[in-house]
Amino acid sequence: MKFLVLAYYDPEKFAAISKDELDAVVGGCAPHDAALRATGRVIMQASLEEPSVATSVRPRRGSMSATDGPFAETKEQVGAFFLIEAADRDDAVRVASLHPAANLGEQLGWGIEVRGIEQLVDS
Repeated sequence: MKFLVLAYYDPEKFAAISKDELDAVVGGCAPHDAALRATGRVIMQASLEEPSVATSVRPRRGSMSATDGPFAETKEQVGAFFLIEAADRDDAVRVASLHPAANLGEQLGWGIEVRGIEQLVDS
């Protein structure tokens, strides 16, 4: 079964930390990323641009409307994602728990969301 894993963070908290704090958090990511990839379950992994440069597309009055900014106006934003293959949800959570956002950066509001994929369309 495939799962989409979303890694969240708080952009305001991220912007408020010092360069030394950021370097310490980022420096701790490599071992967690390596452990995640070593599971052999990662199909794809990527970081995203900052929400401030996002564009959201929505229907408005019968037409498509594109606006600046993320789709959801929330405190936490998606900063990265990865797609994994797992036996079941418990296995997916175990694999996702290896990601840096599940282990580091508590002060940055980091966290992980695991969602099953019901249908994957090949292009």
